[in-house]
Amino acid sequence: MDSLAFIPSPSTGVLYLGPVPLRGYAFCIILGVFVGVWLGGRRWVARGGLPGTVADIAVWAVPFGLVGGRLYHVITSYELYFGEGRNWVDAFKIWEGGLGIWGAIALGAVGAWIGCRRRGIPLPAYADALAPGIALAQALGRWGNWFNQELYGRPTTLPWALEIDEAHRPFETPELATYHPTFLYESLWCVGVALLVIWADRRFRLGHGRAFALYVAAYTVGRFWIEYMRVDDAHHILGLRLNNWTSIVVFLGAVVYMVLSARKRPGREEVVEPAAVAAAGAGAPEAGAGKASGEETSDTVAGTGDEPDAESGSKSGAGADESGSKPDAGSGKETAADKPVDKPVDKPADKAADTADSKAGADSSRA
Repeated sequence: MDSLAFIPSPSTGVLYLGPVPLRGYAFCIILGVFVGVWLGGRRWVARGGLPGTVADIAVWAVPFGLVGGRLYHVITSYELYFGEGRNWVDAFKIWEGGLGIWGAIALGAVGAWIGCRRRGIPLPAYADALAPGIALAQALGRWGNWFNQELYGRPTTLPWALEIDEAHRPFETPELATYHPTFLYESLWCVGVALLVIWADRRFRLGHGRAFALYVAAYTVGRFWIEYMRVDDAHHILGLRLNNWTSIVVFLGAVVYMVLSARKRPGREEVVEPAAVAAAGAGAPEAGAGKASGEETSDTVAGTGDEPDAESGSKSGAGADESGSKPDAGSGKETAADKPVDKPVDKPADKAADTADSKAGADSSRA
């Protein structure tokens, strides 16, 4: 029975901008990388890191990830490239599809570790910031399978079934045109994983790699049931596809890590990037110096008024005390300096002269 409604597949996976081919699969991967780095950068700054750090480390992580993803695919599907009648050169044609997420994450982590070490950054903190961005990158990258008409599921007549051209259908069912759009299932699942990680990170303040571990655990749950629906060739172990077993092992590892990490290092890192702390510390003295300079300028301006300078007056008083007006505590006798003296009333002219002398003394002391 034919499906009354379905998702059409693109007639071609390549668009040409003049002589330059733009392959849909590569475009989806590149778009996913940009979105992942953008979101990771925002989260890194929010955690106290410097802008641009995520992109700088991604220069290491992305190439390593692409190589790792391709290696995993070629190793687990070697018969496609090294079997009878196959051309091993096709193993380098990454634009035709074939990236294993397990290899991409594993070798990409090695590249990220190198970049983090060069900047003195803990890898778990970087992974936490990048986790939801990786999930969104996967969500976008899965649409590359739609352009290539690959990695779909079993035949179905559901309204959201995916129409596959006859040239791309399984040998067992060439007469059936619609199949489960497993690329779409995984894309939507990855969006949900990204939202889950963002929510949990805000709610529980996940740190020390636990946000990344949550992403891994949540992704593998979805990958297990989606992988079970696929009909493309794969190695089987005890009735399950290889990627199903990989999902189980990785899921258990992620859960164990979250539990142990929460016990040993609860909470979140106080400092994720030492350079950011140093930059903030360098800015503080400058701000303090500017404030002190402003206060001194204010005092100087205030001292130019009509009133005598209190500072010079206090210094004059202090000088008088030090010059011998201090009573002799040991003698117990009253000195002449202690006796009250009738102060003559200053005449206006004398008062003005004293004020001028006081100001001159203040200016001299400041000079």
